[in-house]
Amino acid sequence: MAKHGKNYRGAFDKVDKETTLTPQQGFEKIKEASFAKFDESVDVDVRLGIDPAKGDQVVRGSVVLPHNLGRKVRVIVFAKDKYIDQAVAAGADEVGSTDLIEKITGGWLDFDYAVSTPDMMGSVGKLAKVLGPKGLLPNKKLGTVTFDVGAIVSELKKGRSFFRNDKAGLVHFAIGKKSFEGSQLNENLQAFLKSLMVARPNTAKGKYIQKVSISSTMGPGVRIDYEDLIK
Repeated sequence: MAKHGKNYRGAFDKVDKETTLTPQQGFEKIKEASFAKFDESVDVDVRLGIDPAKGDQVVRGSVVLPHNLGRKVRVIVFAKDKYIDQAVAAGADEVGSTDLIEKITGGWLDFDYAVSTPDMMGSVGKLAKVLGPKGLLPNKKLGTVTFDVGAIVSELKKGRSFFRNDKAGLVHFAIGKKSFEGSQLNENLQAFLKSLMVARPNTAKGKYIQKVSISSTMGPGVRIDYEDLIK
């Protein structure tokens, strides 16, 4: 078992793992327990009532948070012809076709999201082994394979973020920074949970959202009462 340092143990002592708090109380508690000297991310972990081994119960989706994550988002676009101009106008950080593919093949991965027009996916697919494991491969289901490159680039720049359950049926998602006001974190949390509800698979039975906890990057988790947020 990994051993935690003195600071973490001190933070852990400030949190009662058995107590369920309101979101506002939860944000206050994780800020109180925080000991890191940098502006930590505030994350939410949700346990879902799904069978993650079944393909028809995969939960995935996206949400534009009311208050973005407080960081610059770098977006690249695989496109040709008129779509290059659309991507550039929307604020894409890098736009190209075969030249961009070669750049990534050479080891460049300095971006957060990749978008592609459908006609480029035959070539972009060659990067699947590189981009796939990192979650960077353009995906039609997520809206990042589209001819409407201007719209998706604009949304990503404004803070559209994606989520997907892991093998344990959990969804991990960042909702802001420790420096955010509690009201901002709460609004981001509400937006995320509502999008998570929309993404519920039709085949999922029983209680869908089973447990929600929030934490800072370095701190312990705090369980919160989420029922009012998903009504």
